[in-house]
Order: sequence, then structure tokens, then C-alpha cells
Amino acid sequence: MFSHLTFLPVAPGRLEFAAEVRQRLLELRPRVVAVELPWMLESAIRKAIRRLPEITVLLYGDPEEDQERAIILPVEPADPFIEAVRTAEEMGAEVLFIDPHLAHRESALVSLPDSYALRSCSYERYCELALRRYQNWAPAHALGMAWRLQGTDPTARTAVVLSYASLAGVQAALCVPQEEPPAPKFRELTLLNPHPECLAEILLEYPALQHRWELWRTQLEDDWRKLEELDRVRVQIALLRQAERAYEKHTGDTVAAWQRLLLARYARNLAITAGELVCGLFDLTLAARSIVDDNYAWEVWEAANAYEPQSPDSNLETVRLSAEEVWLHNRRLRLRRRLPSFKKRPRPSALKRRKKETRPGEWAEQLGGTSICSYPPEDIVIENYGRFLKRKAKTVLSEERERVYPFTVSLADGVDIRETIRNWHEGRIYVRHQERISGEVGAVIVIFDEDRDNRYPYLTTWLGEHQNESDMAFYSTPPFENLVGPGIGRAEYGGFLMTLPPRRMFDVWSDPDYDFAETKAERLLLAGLDYSLEKIVVYVAKKPPRSIFRSLAARLGQRILFIPIGQLSPDKLKKIRVVHVLDSHARRQQAQEYIW
Repeated sequence: MFSHLTFLPVAPGRLEFAAEVRQRLLELRPRVVAVELPWMLESAIRKAIRRLPEITVLLYGDPEEDQERAIILPVEPADPFIEAVRTAEEMGAEVLFIDPHLAHRESALVSLPDSYALRSCSYERYCELALRRYQNWAPAHALGMAWRLQGTDPTARTAVVLSYASLAGVQAALCVPQEEPPAPKFRELTLLNPHPECLAEILLEYPALQHRWELWRTQLEDDWRKLEELDRVRVQIALLRQAERAYEKHTGDTVAAWQRLLLARYARNLAITAGELVCGLFDLTLAARSIVDDNYAWEVWEAANAYEPQSPDSNLETVRLSAEEVWLHNRRLRLRRRLPSFKKRPRPSALKRRKKETRPGEWAEQLGGTSICSYPPEDIVIENYGRFLKRKAKTVLSEERERVYPFTVSLADGVDIRETIRNWHEGRIYVRHQERISGEVGAVIVIFDEDRDNRYPYLTTWLGEHQNESDMAFYSTPPFENLVGPGIGRAEYGGFLMTLPPRRMFDVWSDPDYDFAETKAERLLLAGLDYSLEKIVVYVAKKPPRSIFRSLAARLGQRILFIPIGQLSPDKLKKIRVVHVLDSHARRQQAQEYIW
């Protein structure tokens, strides 16, 4: 009886179904396309579609509800119903709005399989699985849609785009003649232009993904082989990379490889918990905040909220909307950005601003080039950190030599409370015995980057100026390419070596004894073994040195104690990684006016 109807059930607001609808309509070429959109809003929706890719929201009221309450309907380009209308208009097909939009509608509290599954299974198979969840579902508004479809031309091929929740009810209602539903009423209808900054809160698909859909739709000319560009996982990876670049620019910090791995794992677990294959924007932002920090989560949200076609200037009224004004059930996520603020810095009221160049190149003209020296306050900071690393090394060695055993005749070095409680069921007391550590800690090597790509070409060895200041060799970025004052350069360590007592170290970088080292980090380690007067050499880096260096240290009667740099405070490492190089001792008198 209704053989001219071809049903295309969809999940509302999902990009994968928008692509599926467009592809199938272009293949079927129907004369009529019926969509589950309210016919009372047909004129307004068509106006909103003509504004695409600019997004519009429809604001209207229900006369039976509170006068202050209103219904807000965003018109999204990636919505399958909106896409059905756009494709039908492009093909020249008739568009039929079939939803009566009853004032009170039952809500289908049934979750559909993740639409991302369409990338690995057929549309028919997905429909089979989804419709099982709506076998006995018959919403009241299905009667009105069936009445609308019963009036279609039986000789015209008609594609019906409707939700899975409505399909079974509509098909059942088609078998019985239906009466015309009562004419819906609403107070007033207004078209508004949402502000670009609020799009991520009010749209079902985040704006960056919808922008990709628009680019694919308008520029790729329906090349279905290029649908990979709309893959959610690929888009999320691109967003995270974009957020990383912005995060590094705004904060100076970087996202480590282990953080990327944990973020991907955490986002996957959040998706599994929600019964999805790929996490949404909220969970992705939550994972970014949990693994990195609030600043990075903010950059992820900003990258996802980017929608180039939207402008705050429009012929329609521009409004800022929140998720609470559009959706009933929302989740909140508070992001506290921690960015350097000039106003929040404690500073005396009479303190002057730091000096700047009166003209470009002024400070470069004042470079002397006869000698270099360090900035004493930084020397104190890095010497203190070197002593901290020595203490930490002794603590690590002490823990390695510690033995815990049941109490018999001696308390040894004291009762081990933790082990005693852990074995409380045995009724015995455990004691701790610490063997004496032979030898002290000598040289300290800290490697931030092995620099196999020569990003840190500045090689320097300088001597301590007094008995409490170490000799130091380091490689860094060129300091005088980043001048912060006349004759004052700012650089970033790639790695450094510190050793006491001072005034013993020759130029490490030109010493032929270390030429077999493969990297700058290995050259510093060789020099540390060579100049250390103690048996223990501390090596801080991302990965331990090659085994040949342990053999070499053993021949010298020494030991390399490796400390993973990930075990140390990133904030403290960030502070000591900056070094200022002065082109003469005379610069020290004015350096405090320029160094921050």
C-alpha cells in the first residue's frame, strides 16, 4: 500500500547519519523527501537553512507553558534532518515536514549504539540493532506523522527521514487511516544568531567537527572516498595537536609523550563508561584537565569551539546562550586558567616597569664579546638544586640497602610500622636495618634533552668563582639571540654538569678524551666520571645511559645513579632550566633591572 515510501531512520544530531542520509538520497533521487521536522516551523527552518553555514537558533514559546519559558532549537549543519532538507533542495525534490510537534511528548529514554559504529558496520546492520531497542515504542506524535505520509502521492518515490524512536510507531499507524491532528499553537517565533563563543555548549556536535562537515560538503564535491576526513578520532587528534601548540605558546609548557598516552587511555575509559566508542567533547576536555592541567583543557575546548563561518555581527540579533537554556540534562566542568598576570604580581607601588629597547637592535649593539659570566641569584638556585639532587641520591641508595625482617633479638634501626601492620595477622613485629652507604655523591648531570637534532648549539664550560660554586659545563640555546637587556642573553638548558671543588675543569667540549661520545649528554657524563672526586655520580635524564658507561664507571671505582627526570617536580625543573648569560662582570650591576 505504501510501497513508494523508503524509510531512512537516523539518530538526531549525529554527523555520521548526516553523511549517510546525503549519500542515500543522492543514490535514490526521490521526488519527495519527508523529514521529521515540525511543519509549523517550516518557514523559519528554511530561512535558517538558507543562512548556513552560519548557525541559527529558533526561539518560540508554548502557549500552555509559563510565559517566561521558551523552546530553543539550534539549526545545525551536521544534523541528518537538516541535511535531508538541504540535499533535497539541491536535487530539486519536494520537501515535506511531517512532525505535528505536539506540546507534550513522551521522551524515549533509550540509548542508541554509538553512531561511530557506522564506520565499521553497514547502515542496515546498525538499523537492525537500533530498532530492537524500540520494538514496543509507539510515541503519540507518530499518528500525526502517519497522517501526513498517508496524504503523499503514491506514484512519487518518497524518502522518509525520521528517528529510530518514531519508526515503529509510524509504520504501525500507516496501516490504519488517521485523523488530522489538531493545529499546533505557539506564542511567537524568533530567529537569533548565537555568539561564536557559545556554540560548543548548545550544539549536539562540537563546532570544529561541524566546520569540517561543511568544508567536506562544499569543497570535496561528495567524494565519499574522502570521508576519512570526517573521522571523529582523526578530528580529535588534530584538535589535541592544535591545543598543544596553543598551550605551549601561552604557558611555555609542553605536553609530554607519556601524558598523551595517558590522555588517550583515560578518554577511552570515559567513552567505555558512557557506552560509547569515541568520547565526546565534554569527556575529552575532562581527560585533558585530569592528565595535564586546566590551561590545556581550556585550549582543547577553545579548539573544539572554533567555527569560522560564525560571526558576532549579523543581521539577526546576536545572543550568548548557555547549555542550561537549551538542554534539560547537562554536566558541568569548571576550568580555572592559571596564566601569568601582571596585575596579580606582588609589586611595590613605586616599582618601575622593566626597561625596553628604545629601538630594535639597541641591545645587540652593546654586546662586548670579550667575556661571559653568570647571574649570581641563578647560581644560588641551581647550586641549591644540585645539593637537593645529592640528598635525593643518598636517600635512593639508602632505600636500596634497607632490609626489613621480623624482630628477634635487636630492634636494629627501629620498628617498621608499615610492615608490622601489613603482617599484623602473624602477631610479629618487623624491624628495619639500614646498611651504611660507602662513598659520597660527586658530580651531578641533568639532561633535559639529548639534542640529537642540534636544537641546543651553544656549548660552554665555566668555572666556579668561589669554593661553594661548582664548575659547570652545559649546552643550551644561543643566549645572545634572545636579548633581554644590554649584553644580557636568555637561554634554555639542554643539559648541564656540575662538579665540586671548583676551578679544575678544562673545556669539556673540545677535550679529545670524550670524542667517542655519541651525544652531548654522553660527553657530559664522561666528564662527570672524569672530574668526580667521589664514588657516586648522579645522572638525571629521561632514560638511563648505555651499559658501556656503567662498565666504564666500574673500572674507575665509581657508580652511576640514574634518577628518571619524571620523578622530579616539573615546576622546579622549569625554573632551573632558564639561564642568563652576561657578556661581562659589569653587567651584574644592572642585570636585576632586566632579568625576570
